[in-house]
Amino acid sequence: MLAEHLKLSQTTVSLVLNDSPSAKSIPQETRDRVTKAAERLNYRPNYFARSLRQSRSMSVGVLAPDLSEGYFTRVMSGVVEELTAAHYFYFTACHDWKRELIEKYPRMLVERAVDGFLLLNTPADHIDVPVPVVAISAHSAADNVTNIVLDHPLAVRQALTHLYELGHRRIAFMRGPRAIPDSEIRWESIQKTAREINLKIDPALVIRIDSAGWSMKTGYHPMTPEIGYKPMQALLKKTRDFTAIFCFNDIAAIGAIRALKDAGLAVPGDVSVVGFDDIESAAYTTPSLTTVRQPLTAMGKRGAQVLLERIANREKAYAAEIVMAPELVIRESTGPAPNGRRLR
Repeated sequence: MLAEHLKLSQTTVSLVLNDSPSAKSIPQETRDRVTKAAERLNYRPNYFARSLRQSRSMSVGVLAPDLSEGYFTRVMSGVVEELTAAHYFYFTACHDWKRELIEKYPRMLVERAVDGFLLLNTPADHIDVPVPVVAISAHSAADNVTNIVLDHPLAVRQALTHLYELGHRRIAFMRGPRAIPDSEIRWESIQKTAREINLKIDPALVIRIDSAGWSMKTGYHPMTPEIGYKPMQALLKKTRDFTAIFCFNDIAAIGAIRALKDAGLAVPGDVSVVGFDDIESAAYTTPSLTTVRQPLTAMGKRGAQVLLERIANREKAYAAEIVMAPELVIRESTGPAPNGRRLR
């Protein structure tokens, strides 16, 4: 045992190795002896003993729809950074938008004694667990949940103002799947902003990713550019009377750009395209994508921070909602409206 080897008390060694605030009262020379001996002997604290002392498992559950490139990877990079720094382990479960899994997985993870939950783009309304819950982009009014959300009114205002100032008046909109919590919040913001800037929304120019086959009933639709390609194809078969489109996310926008090019239209010469999220590949598409940047990594970091704070202080009051700021990133996929002409 390390304490016996150093001829120190177990309490002293434990305080130093667990980096406890109380360790500051221990002489620096003693602390150095402990850390050097631990390194030399490749000592690892007993996980189970520590978790029993702290009444915690030092683990959390993370629920997400999928593990695809884009939203999940950016958010998780922030989550992992914070949890790793706090010496927390995490279980990741993907529910594929299946209601039974959204309800089942939390119960299974509670049985594994997780200290709390992070929900990524996952509704919290049907999740009833006895531990703290932090939901990113869930917009849930449920008890015991802290919501980390984007300022969608500001995000939409930035995107539509950009297109409006470029002369676009016939703007198409690609709404998100009904299953995703952000979808309705963002659509409400679009309608409100359009009224404020005197932009008419033509219902004939409103399409939805659900039309590609993504719904809670039918199950999971892979997050690939196809989710934007097929709805755009369908719209182009009906009309070309628009000069811009505002897509629900970047993956869909990439698919929409491909559909426009396959139809012989230039981006942005004929149609400007705006995405949402600013995923890693958005800057490297051809053309590079103008998009509303969600601070996804920062949202992941903040969500993990809040969850750890709530786990450490279970009785402390917590915020129901924390709002994060967006940023419009202007790249090559948007340009002036084509001289007011329509693209019939």
